[in-house]
Amino acid sequence: MHNSILIDCEKERMIDPPTSAPPQSESLELLSAEVSDRFRWQWDDLSIANQPFRLAVASDPEGMLIEACERQDAGEKGVIDPFWATTWRAAAGLDRYMDQIDLGGVPVLELGCGTGHAGIAAMLRGADVTLTDGVDDPLMLVRMSVWELRDRCTVQRLRFGLDRIDAKFPVVLGSDVTYLRSLWPELDKCLRDHLADGGQALLSDPYRIIANEFRGWIQEHGWNYTEHKIDLADAPEHPIRVMCLKLP
Repeated sequence: MHNSILIDCEKERMIDPPTSAPPQSESLELLSAEVSDRFRWQWDDLSIANQPFRLAVASDPEGMLIEACERQDAGEKGVIDPFWATTWRAAAGLDRYMDQIDLGGVPVLELGCGTGHAGIAAMLRGADVTLTDGVDDPLMLVRMSVWELRDRCTVQRLRFGLDRIDAKFPVVLGSDVTYLRSLWPELDKCLRDHLADGGQALLSDPYRIIANEFRGWIQEHGWNYTEHKIDLADAPEHPIRVMCLKLP
């Protein structure tokens, strides 16, 4: 799968998502049928948390983005760019980083989960995970992916700066969530709303230039910051950065 168009766009065309709740299906068959009515999807066999895992993903994320851009250019309102449709390498880097953390029984929140790779990686390591996104379509795919393990996690919508879960989490995850400067204040608020005292937020990205700016911005807003470089076997020349944020 080619990510050139997704990367070139730099996720700059963000539009507020609709407010309807994602459907709650009674069976995997019904859920998969509902997803098929919305877009083409497929099962991908991946390695998550160092074990085989079958992940539900969109079949043509690049085509979905092209279509969304064309509809926006034509003046259609409320069209959401489907950046969630790709499993970004930043999620795989965050997965690898979690090898270093004991997550057994730890409540974990994933923000902007997309396909859910990072949150599922935490769940497979024993964490009690809540996977969230601001858009309905990826949450439907995540529900399919975790169907057999649905008693071990929660899947729900959470929009930065707008929604709040009545819980605090020792660990908050986010892969490729720092790409849009205008969302940084909402992300900051969301982290403060949901991070438990003494907890850490782990945010990953592929060393985007804008995330270099985020590094300075988030420290100016009171966060302690450290970062780690994670090499991935598929392209070791393009490592992933994991940013560790803690409040004083």
